[in-house]
Amino acid sequence: MESFVKFLYELLAQFFGGFWKAISGVFGGAFDLINIPAYANLIKEYNSGFGAGGWILAILCLLVLVAILVAIVILAVILIKKKIDNKNKIKNQVALLEEVGKLNNQVIRLTKEKDKILALKAGAPDLPFSNYSVGENGETEESDSVLKEGESRFYKLTKIDADYVEYDREAEIFDNEITLEEICDRFRNYACSRMGLYYEPRIIRLFLAAFSSTRLIILQGISGTGKTSLPYAWGKFLQNDTQIASVQPSWRDRSELFGYFNEFTKRFSETEVLKRMYESTYTDKVYLTILDEMNIARVEYYFAEMLSILEMPSRDEWVVDLVPSGWPTDPKHLVDGRFKLPENMWYVGTANNDDSTFAISDKVYDRAIPININTKGVKFDAPYTENLNLSYKHLEAMFDEAREKYKVSEESLEKIGKLDDYVIEHFRLAFGNRIVKQLRDFVPAYVACGGTEVDGLDYVLTNKIFRKFEALNLAFIRDEIDGLIEYLSELFGEENMQEAKDYLRRLKRLV
Repeated sequence: MESFVKFLYELLAQFFGGFWKAISGVFGGAFDLINIPAYANLIKEYNSGFGAGGWILAILCLLVLVAILVAIVILAVILIKKKIDNKNKIKNQVALLEEVGKLNNQVIRLTKEKDKILALKAGAPDLPFSNYSVGENGETEESDSVLKEGESRFYKLTKIDADYVEYDREAEIFDNEITLEEICDRFRNYACSRMGLYYEPRIIRLFLAAFSSTRLIILQGISGTGKTSLPYAWGKFLQNDTQIASVQPSWRDRSELFGYFNEFTKRFSETEVLKRMYESTYTDKVYLTILDEMNIARVEYYFAEMLSILEMPSRDEWVVDLVPSGWPTDPKHLVDGRFKLPENMWYVGTANNDDSTFAISDKVYDRAIPININTKGVKFDAPYTENLNLSYKHLEAMFDEAREKYKVSEESLEKIGKLDDYVIEHFRLAFGNRIVKQLRDFVPAYVACGGTEVDGLDYVLTNKIFRKFEALNLAFIRDEIDGLIEYLSELFGEENMQEAKDYLRRLKRLV
């Protein structure tokens, strides 16, 4: 046992002795570095042998040593500070991640609350945050926030099915003897005598003729000239009110037009536009939907799908997918979740050009007929005029008849071909097949409405072709504009194509 005690003593003495030497060595070395008395004794011991040069060198050596010592201290401080900063940075990152986690949880919670609110509103858009929907005669009907078994997820559309269950489409009486020119005169007199609205005959002709060539009409110009009231009055004239959709800056996709399926309530939140579209599938009346201030948001965002679908040559392809699949309780005119767009509905967009709106892209303009309304109509007297009950089938039949009776002459088509070659050569722009087709559809209808062929051509060329010049470098094409004006006079006559010539002269003045 005595031997083990001695062994343990020497073992611990060896370990702690070495540990003490290590500590004392570090601190001893540090003390030796700053042992000023030792340095003073060295200088005192050897200074008797220094000359002037020796003293200079000695002072320099001392300064270098002091600099090295200061550098070591600074480096040590920097390393310690960096280590502390790294620890704080890691600590802050951890705190930030924890904060992000909390915010994500709040987002999830708020999203759930929003879905619940939308669920409550799905059946009652006019009664915010309630569980009620509007029934017949204005009374409210209770509607559960979550869809019950056997209920239709399309509340409004299913109600239309119920409203039209006894409707006899063939029994409705329309005026199928009226002509396009008579419609223009009668509508102008109706707007004047019944609504106090005054429009030039040319504006009415352009508006009605546009129906023949496109499903999208753009009324543009300064505020207060009757852009919205024109299609609104048209709805009153046909005893079928126009649906007005006020475009909002937040509109970014098609759900603004059709609505969306709420996964929480299992209901489809239908818009009034979709409701009006669905209603129109039951009748042969002419329907209009106004996209009021359509360029307050980007048209090519929320209306892109409609532009593509309505351009399909076969109307059987005018189909939009509302939901991925069909349910047994879906409305009658929805097949496997798909809805066929009505053939008797047109869309009229109103556009203001100012700092608060977006520029309408060529993609939209090429597929639409723009009508510029920049002046107020002059007041006139008109006889009291009754409404009109017009069938879209008769309207389209009149357009077809106009295409045959007032077909664009071969002489005019030849001139347009020459003009196309001229524009390609001097401005690097082409007419395109779409615009030529619209021209063939629009001009005969414009003539049938009481206009002339050359004025119809003038309008289409100005608003579909020459309008594109605004996107070119006007300074570059300035000298070419005079030549184009002269060429128009050469082709169509000095007295014709006045709208195109005036527009080109205005472009030239902008340079």
